[in-house]
Amino acid sequence: MTATNANYKKGFIPFAIAALLVGLIGGFTAVLAPAFVADMGLNDNNTTWIALALAMSTAACAPILGKLGDVLGRRKTLLLGIIVFTIGNVLTAIASSLIFMLGARFIVGVGTAAIAPVIMAYIVTEYPPEETGKGFALYMLISSAAVVVGPTCGGLIMQAFGWRMMMWVCVALCVVTFFICSVMIKKTDFEKKSLDNFDKKGAVCVLIFFSLVLCIPSFGQNIGWTSAPFLGVTAVALVTLFLLIKAESSAENPILSGKFMKRKEFILPVLILFLTQGLMQANMTNVILFVRATQPENTIISSFAISILYIGMSLGSVFIGPMADKKEPKTVLTGSLLFTGIGCAMMYFFTETAPFAMLAGSLGMLGIGLGGNATILMKVSLSGLSQAEAGSGTGTYGLFRDISAPFGVAVFVPLFANTVTTRMAGVMANGTAEAAAKSLASVSSIHTLALVEVCCVILAIVAVRMLPKIHNK
Repeated sequence: MTATNANYKKGFIPFAIAALLVGLIGGFTAVLAPAFVADMGLNDNNTTWIALALAMSTAACAPILGKLGDVLGRRKTLLLGIIVFTIGNVLTAIASSLIFMLGARFIVGVGTAAIAPVIMAYIVTEYPPEETGKGFALYMLISSAAVVVGPTCGGLIMQAFGWRMMMWVCVALCVVTFFICSVMIKKTDFEKKSLDNFDKKGAVCVLIFFSLVLCIPSFGQNIGWTSAPFLGVTAVALVTLFLLIKAESSAENPILSGKFMKRKEFILPVLILFLTQGLMQANMTNVILFVRATQPENTIISSFAISILYIGMSLGSVFIGPMADKKEPKTVLTGSLLFTGIGCAMMYFFTETAPFAMLAGSLGMLGIGLGGNATILMKVSLSGLSQAEAGSGTGTYGLFRDISAPFGVAVFVPLFANTVTTRMAGVMANGTAEAAAKSLASVSSIHTLALVEVCCVILAIVAVRMLPKIHNK
């Protein structure tokens, strides 16, 4: 496959602006849930459901809307995605109840799910194969840098004018982006395909099943692993999975393409995603919890944890990701995973008095590895996609990429928190004061977490060595 557009770099500008929009508003709204919950007088645990509503639609709708993009065309799908994204942010700005907010964030996720596959599909189909690493690196840089800037800008606006004004600023950015994209992305001779053979049953099953997959760990942690809601959601998910397999096996043009998914180039990167990329948000949260328990006066790491991690991701995507265009991706990915492993291993040396440089270094090193990993995994997984299946393939990959982080959070955050609780009780039984017991238990627990995560990284490296060579194709 070769690039069909000689001006592919110039053509990517509006798609880059769309990526910037999603990343910037994602950063802005990182401070939304706590502000809304406080404003409405709700319990703090409701912030989980607001984040979950967005994650559900972003992940579950990605393969559906990616497939729809193959039918409607790239320009129309992107513009429709921005419109839906804008509507979701308008509804967020006027939300007056938790249910209203959950619906609004779900709609924002639908818009995101339409935008992201189109951007990745452009890189896959328009960039030359020897340049896709640079394309994905640029995409990752834009997204990561926007998340670094977003929370600060959003926090300043919210502090001065309130969270609703912050959301109206987001709406204004959406409108400007829609205008730019509608002008800059030219209409092409794309032949609109019929929706008659569109896999409607598969789309419904995909939406329900993968939404429930994200609900299962949240229900278990917040409601109880033996509660009726958790067991009910799990049962419905299993039934839907059976229906999904049945629907996709008989569909003429399935949402989840078995031909695309059964390749080593897809299966192994997804496995690596689940072993490593979930470490991002989980370690950021766990390091903050660790510092609060051992150094309650140290507010710096809590304030800058997001920025440290995403700055590292930006550096990794810029300096490591493009190397996969010249060297075999599996070789570069092995090196990138070593950075991830070093970031995790550094946690084993945390103490009650760990200096800020060590805490920041761990998150920064982790971010460098994750930024490089994400760029290279996209290149490997999406290699060889044709124009006809680009939307479907990028949407399917986006689905698994977007659920890998919540999966990691669901596993590693409770692992750390529950271990702290258990070991704290044991220490207090020996007569140690509560604060001191919590500090000692946190140190012990972060060391255990470090060992578990290093093992995950080692398994990921083993999976990398099993990847087929990409440059030979």
